[in-house]
Amino acid sequence: MEKRDTLIEVRNLKKFFKVGDNTLKAVNDLTFDIKRGETLGVVGESGCGKSTAGRTMLRLYEPTSGEVLFEGKNINKLNRQELKAMRRNMQMIFQDPYASLNPRMTVADIIGEALDIHNLASGAKRKERIQELLSLVSLNPEHMNRFPHEFSGGQRQRIGIARALAVEPKFIVCDEPISALDVSVQAQVVNLLEQLQEKMGLTYMFIAHDLSMVKYISDRVAVMYLGKMVELADSEALYENPLHPYTQALLSAIPIPDPEVERKRERIVLQGDVPSPMNPPSGCHFRTRCPKAMPECAAMEPVWKEVKPGHWAACHLFN
Repeated sequence: MEKRDTLIEVRNLKKFFKVGDNTLKAVNDLTFDIKRGETLGVVGESGCGKSTAGRTMLRLYEPTSGEVLFEGKNINKLNRQELKAMRRNMQMIFQDPYASLNPRMTVADIIGEALDIHNLASGAKRKERIQELLSLVSLNPEHMNRFPHEFSGGQRQRIGIARALAVEPKFIVCDEPISALDVSVQAQVVNLLEQLQEKMGLTYMFIAHDLSMVKYISDRVAVMYLGKMVELADSEALYENPLHPYTQALLSAIPIPDPEVERKRERIVLQGDVPSPMNPPSGCHFRTRCPKAMPECAAMEPVWKEVKPGHWAACHLFN
């Protein structure tokens, strides 16, 4: 991958939390790149560290160690003033459209706050820009003086998207932006994100549970398990030929709308529960539930390596 095509480089990123006497390893040694203009989908079970990874990349959480390079600049080394300037390039759309908007602020103030912080517009220009952003996300600009409770969940999420776009970012972390919405509204929001990407040349990290939606929107897909990335590949390659046993189990759970194919398909049911991130298994974290576990899986951690061109995995089957 040529350097100029890479917008973000993540190197050995870790985020640990102290919980009493224990350490919760929420994000444990992630290394990957995000190309300019692409959508990287990130999937995995609840609690695997997807959202923490996104927030640590934006430095909403201070990283424990590792590097995040944005256009070659290490954002973990920036001081407060430099980070504030960098924030214009990187924004986030939050999961819960009910909790992420201040109920005491009007829509104009919610969207305008970003314009004020970065001194991007004031007076009539500010009002014009807010109306323009509302139109961009298919909301009525005349409703700018309403409060969040006067909007539906889908409309609130559009307000959240408009807020993220206000500073004209290059990169947006979409943290499960559709999981709190009705199914009928989910597709509209995803289509809006795609249209905005095309129009504004945006780069997305799209975090989600819904594997079929991730397949639809993503250029490449990363699979996480217990704070680690276990597989990363082009969307098509990952769905057609998953290498890691965990990815295979996840994908076997997606129903296929073809009764013939569905009948012949084997569903992989994982045994046991996800281990605690405070006390993960030795070696490969997935080995306690893996149908293909071998003795070396307990002894050594698998190496994160490129198994095929552009197809990365961390599994002893490929070492």
